[in-house]
Amino acid sequence: MFTTAKPETVRAATTATYVAFIGSGFAFASWAARIPQVRDQLSLDPAALGLILLAIAAGSLLALPLSGPVVTRIGSSRTVMAMAVLLGVGLITAALGSLAGVVPVVIGLFLLGFANGAWDVGMNVQGTVVERRLGRSIMSRFHAGFSLGTVAGALLGAAMVALHVPVAAHLTGVAVLVVAAVVHQARLFIADHDLDDTGAGTSKTAPRVSALAAWKEPRTLLIGVFVLAFAFTEGVGNDWISIAAIDGHHVSPALGTLAFAGFLTAMTIGRWYGPALLDRHGRTTVVRVLALIGTAGVALFVFAPHPALAYAGALLWGLGASLGFPVGMSAGGDDPARAAARVSVIASIGYCAFLAGPPVIGFLGDRITVLRALIVVAALLGLAALIAAAVRPLPPVEPAVESP
Repeated sequence: MFTTAKPETVRAATTATYVAFIGSGFAFASWAARIPQVRDQLSLDPAALGLILLAIAAGSLLALPLSGPVVTRIGSSRTVMAMAVLLGVGLITAALGSLAGVVPVVIGLFLLGFANGAWDVGMNVQGTVVERRLGRSIMSRFHAGFSLGTVAGALLGAAMVALHVPVAAHLTGVAVLVVAAVVHQARLFIADHDLDDTGAGTSKTAPRVSALAAWKEPRTLLIGVFVLAFAFTEGVGNDWISIAAIDGHHVSPALGTLAFAGFLTAMTIGRWYGPALLDRHGRTTVVRVLALIGTAGVALFVFAPHPALAYAGALLWGLGASLGFPVGMSAGGDDPARAAARVSVIASIGYCAFLAGPPVIGFLGDRITVLRALIVVAALLGLAALIAAAVRPLPPVEPAVESP
């Protein structure tokens, strides 16, 4: 006998999932907005700052493969609540540590990265649960919420800098706000496994796949590669599009930032309005078309003879990048009993792109210019278009009919 959640319970879980995504983006962008001040307080050169920031990536990469078993055992609700608290501790440690020295900042950033990685898996698992309960695509809107959180965090950070608010005071306040909001809301998550029979033939008693077993599944690994391509596309856009516009198209720094803003705006719009397209045309068709749009956008941005065309390319690039990551998370969660392990594997593979993207483009940029190096993004989007069938929903398994 399967339980059916009341509509108000599903609505509450939907709101709570939005809060988790927005809170994650808000906290991370708040830290990012104060990096220049932390650099100045610690008198760091670019190389030293880069090494310190690697602590975030190290924490995330350690957390991602471990988070599948954790979410499977304690559920997405407890995972997100625990990681919100840990992220708050890490953020405060890094903020206060900036007054003392490098070591506490590294410790704080490692905790922040670890918490962010496990939090990411937990909230994406809950996103797939809500999506199944609603019976329609909504995951990309949760990721749009993350994008809105980053914008809010960046704007608040800019205001704090302008008002000369100390880093420690600003980030401590952000940590307290985010922990309070997310812990309060995550209690309203729906149980991950006690679901109606809307998944791939699963039930309360269906065996849950181990994290190790998920690493051996061809479909899961292929989705991971698909997500990696889109994560690389998004990460490179975040890190390099302004620099490429300024150095490659010779626009002013303000106009280079405008290219970045256009990229983010197009990606957020695509994530917000994407669910209607996914429900109407299906995952594979939509993400394949978007991959091709993104490929065309990157090529236009790289080879545009005039900056105006480059801006158009940035918009197409952002639109093309919008749905790949959230659709990959949805595909990993098609089977509720196996969602935690599979989402953990897919996220682990995908997040490698965020670690590899900056050095790959930087290495190529030293040789062929950053602008020309961006053509790697187009190549990966082409690969994503070829393997887009991997995200096709799993077919439901018909329940056995008892003999009369």
